[in-house]
Amino acid sequence: MRHILCLTLCLTGLTALGGCGNSEKQQQAAIDEVTKADAANMNEIMLTVGNPADAVAYFQKMTLEQPNDLELKRDLGISLIRADRPTEAVAVWKAVVASPDSTNDDKVQLASALIRTNDWKGAAETLNTVPPTYETYERYRLEAMVADSQKNWKKADSFYEIAVGLTPQPANVLNNWGFSKLTRGDDAGAERLFAEALTYDPKMFTAKNNLVLARAAQGKYDLPVIDMTQAERAQLLYTAGLAAVKQGQVSIGKDLLQQAIDTSPQYFEAAVRSLEALEG
Repeated sequence: MRHILCLTLCLTGLTALGGCGNSEKQQQAAIDEVTKADAANMNEIMLTVGNPADAVAYFQKMTLEQPNDLELKRDLGISLIRADRPTEAVAVWKAVVASPDSTNDDKVQLASALIRTNDWKGAAETLNTVPPTYETYERYRLEAMVADSQKNWKKADSFYEIAVGLTPQPANVLNNWGFSKLTRGDDAGAERLFAEALTYDPKMFTAKNNLVLARAAQGKYDLPVIDMTQAERAQLLYTAGLAAVKQGQVSIGKDLLQQAIDTSPQYFEAAVRSLEALEG
């Protein structure tokens, strides 16, 4: 009986030792997972809320330490764009696209960086390598911008329309489309698109300013009925005033500039200088 008990205890001890080994492996695996999760969280923080310059420095360091990690290179490319360093971003995205593991989205990111460096030809060539079955908002937004640069208005309108349908928040693309219409001389079409953009993003000042320009080009100098702060109202009156002067409506322009000065919650130096120049 004593022999049986001893054997049982020995077997139990061996099982425990084996269990300890498995437990250590499991613990290490868990630690590795936590480390990966922490790194991923840090990368996400640096990409979204971190200072752009700090994010660039962080991902440059990480890519030097892990040169084969394609995801880190992508993060570096994104960070360089955020930091307004598109020329460097182009080099990074070209390296990413050259990888056998690159994706169509990487090509779209490269095209976006090329546009930021004013390399429209390079952007067009890059987008031409993306298959037509790859249909995303960003791809068609860029396709529309490239078509604009080529003054291919029919194609631009088609791409803008597709892009609008591929996002629940099309304010930016509607604003771009409106600006395209404005440069072509389709002021009424531009006004409609800027107004539509503001229905999706009422705080988008660029669209507000463009809307005033589109209306002024049609001889409509009164401000549209849109949400605006007092400071924005002063700025929009200033925009309308300059547009009126440019179109030869000097008296109207002077009145609008004076309204801008009176409306502004603080000293409006640019408007004052413009009005003094007109009166002088």
